[in-house]
Amino acid sequence: MAMARASSGLAYPERFYAAASYAGFDGSPNSVNTVSSKFQNDTALLLYALHQQATVGPCNTPKPSTWNAVEQSKWKSWYGLANMPPTEAMRLFVKILEEEDPGWYSRASNFVSEPVVDIQTNHNPKVDPVVENGNSFLETKTISSESESVIEPQDKDIVSEGFGSVVYDQWICPPISGQRPKARYEHGAAVIQDKMYIYGGNHNGRYLNDLHVLDLRSWTWSRVDAKATAELDESKSLAAVTSCAGHSLIAWENKLLTIAGHTKDPSESIQVKAFDPQTHTWSTLKTYGKAPVSRGGQSVTLVETSLVIFGGQDAKRSLLNDLHILDLETMTWDEIDAVGVPPSPRSDHAAAVHAECYLLIFGGGSHATCFNDLHVLDLQSMEWTRPTQQGEIPSPRAGHAGVTVGENWFIVGGGDNKSGVSETVVLNMSTLVWSTLTSVEGRVPLASEGLSLAVSSHNGEDFLVSFGGYYGRYSNEVNVLKPSHKSTLQSKIIETPVPDGVSAVHNATNATRDLESDLEAGQEGKIREIVMDNPEPMKSKDEESSEHLVATLKAEKEELEPSLSKEKLQTIQLKQELVEAETRNTELYKELQSVRGQLAAEQSRCFKLEVDVAELRQKLQTMETLQKELELLQRQKAASEQAALNAKHKQGSGGMWGWVAGTPGGQRDDEA
Repeated sequence: MAMARASSGLAYPERFYAAASYAGFDGSPNSVNTVSSKFQNDTALLLYALHQQATVGPCNTPKPSTWNAVEQSKWKSWYGLANMPPTEAMRLFVKILEEEDPGWYSRASNFVSEPVVDIQTNHNPKVDPVVENGNSFLETKTISSESESVIEPQDKDIVSEGFGSVVYDQWICPPISGQRPKARYEHGAAVIQDKMYIYGGNHNGRYLNDLHVLDLRSWTWSRVDAKATAELDESKSLAAVTSCAGHSLIAWENKLLTIAGHTKDPSESIQVKAFDPQTHTWSTLKTYGKAPVSRGGQSVTLVETSLVIFGGQDAKRSLLNDLHILDLETMTWDEIDAVGVPPSPRSDHAAAVHAECYLLIFGGGSHATCFNDLHVLDLQSMEWTRPTQQGEIPSPRAGHAGVTVGENWFIVGGGDNKSGVSETVVLNMSTLVWSTLTSVEGRVPLASEGLSLAVSSHNGEDFLVSFGGYYGRYSNEVNVLKPSHKSTLQSKIIETPVPDGVSAVHNATNATRDLESDLEAGQEGKIREIVMDNPEPMKSKDEESSEHLVATLKAEKEELEPSLSKEKLQTIQLKQELVEAETRNTELYKELQSVRGQLAAEQSRCFKLEVDVAELRQKLQTMETLQKELELLQRQKAASEQAALNAKHKQGSGGMWGWVAGTPGGQRDDEA
């Protein structure tokens, strides 16, 4: 028997202290300057705040003066974390450092001793190339030494399957063969024809791009050598195998669709890529309309032929709560401006669709806290509501995973800022009643953040399959749970009021099989789900009353169906009128723009005319001034001529007096 050596990595808090030392928080006065030189300002501030929260606790210093902008920014960043537990601050510190510097641990491990454990395997470790963030290197893969113990059944049904005895409503580890994928979290998982595909994920801050498939009949792992498509058409383009995490993997028409996700070099908008399991090729699908901004940690829910995308975190770590729909038939994006109060911005939440009419959002987290609120979006009226939850309401969590089986929504894993969540909970989406299905003990993969959860069926029975996650260390374990019918049925009919006229009805009896489920809708927006169980040969009074109730409700259904058809027809007519009104509005807007253009041209021409008039007025004033000066000169000339004439006349009339005085005229002239 060969002995393999596997490194499990440093546990907390040692891992945090190693990360803090690597980032530059060594306690020296210049440590903040060292951190700011390594990272961008917003990242450095967040790391500083998380380090203070982890080592000191909540902010306990007075707010600095506004004159000191740097200290005030540091204080605001720390104060904004409020009462975040130190353990969660340590975890977020390491997570952000891994995203900013994926290779930090390998470089820091040169100075930090790392615990090594001996693991016994039945085969020699195989060396396979692994591609992380575009870099290929060899990795020794071994089987993890940790495996969850099976909880002994207590009054539980036990069935025999191909992988041994299965306990209903309990998690087990099936006997897995083949080469396991690298341990990871924030990966994507989807099931196509009894095969579960795992793509991408995060390990030590490195984004992965490998694709693995688990045969759910033989429980055998195999790696898929995917390649870019060579034959292109108008709707597809060449796609590189991208390393990513926090993306969504959706099965659609025997293909895998990967949507969004964090990458090393993020694009501006969400990319949609398709993988063909038959040809093992990737292709990028061409979309139309305005695509949402790129993000990770969002929820993507398949509703008939559309994908509904909500929330997430963009490349700048800004949390989102926007809503978009991608029509898979036309590949057209549509941004939805829903009415009502939407969920607060968040990422790493869970989403599910009920009766193809309602989108449910549960939990998720922000930078400082986790949520356990439940929001419902009516996909017909596009209105958000926050109904009242009943039963054993789950604790706040983020990074959990969920799948639906019938009207039941199973939620597994996640974190609550203190530790991993150990309970597997179920929400009846018709009654909005929570219940706890089972629980695990200790730090195990099922109490992980960023695990995946898929559902498959075998011999007519559904079973849940979980993979991976992060619970202080990265996991590549597979766990299976087969839900019993007892866990999904209720014992009596209870009507529960839900906002906006939505009501729900519990199942009718205690039988173990659902035979019929009818959805009924009325003019007032009421929805009732009736479940009819297998009748017994001897009918009790309760069963007769239940059948009478079902018959009554069916009669109501027949009465309401014509009204519903009429309402649908009126809705179609209103939609047509709305389209016509929008068309008219578009034409009027174009005419308005044309009139505005003409008005602008006329205003420009009037301005030029006003300038010309001002110039002419100035010239006219100049001419008037010149005219006055000319008249003045003419008067002066006339006065001068008159004065000269008078002088001449006066000189001629003075000759006789000069003779009488004895002064000859010629002498006067000489004297003069």
